[in-house]
Amino acid sequence: MVLWASLISLYQQLKQCIMNGAIFFSSKYGSTEQYAKWISEATGLPVFDIKDSNADPSKYEYLILGSSIIFFRLTIRKWVTANLSMLNGRSKILFSVSGAGPSTKLNRWVAKSLPSGIFSQMEHVALGGRLDHSKVSWWIRLMLWIGSLINPDPAASKEERYGFDHVDKESIEPIITLVRQFKYSEVLA
Repeated sequence: MVLWASLISLYQQLKQCIMNGAIFFSSKYGSTEQYAKWISEATGLPVFDIKDSNADPSKYEYLILGSSIIFFRLTIRKWVTANLSMLNGRSKILFSVSGAGPSTKLNRWVAKSLPSGIFSQMEHVALGGRLDHSKVSWWIRLMLWIGSLINPDPAASKEERYGFDHVDKESIEPIITLVRQFKYSEVLA
């Protein structure tokens, strides 16, 4: 009986040490939402579309922010600016979803989309996106076609013209690893 009480007490102490987190995302065509759901399934964390009135980052100790990149800018940028006071001081992972692979150029686009200094407070993971021309407006198709004409990279030019699908469930693994580190950081400290 004493052993059982000790185990229950230990469990309650460990439970108090485990940090709580949540996923907040902005998705234009569905790829970012798909990644957010996969991350939620793998971690058990709640997931919120930033348009949801219950999307309150102040309730969580660490945050996973997901955003598509459209025309070199994060779609979550206005939400981040509006919630900056609640984001500061919390551990953050940002996953960006686009056709651009991880690079310093992509990091510059992301950093320029956010309020000054916040990008350096985040872990950034670049994930592959999807471009389905049947789901975008004629204006975006036109801009992509024009961009493909001046793009010096033949593979990227082809993707701009015909679309692509780089969405991959396995690519969330670095995010899952970071979540485990955040979740148990107090226990290990």
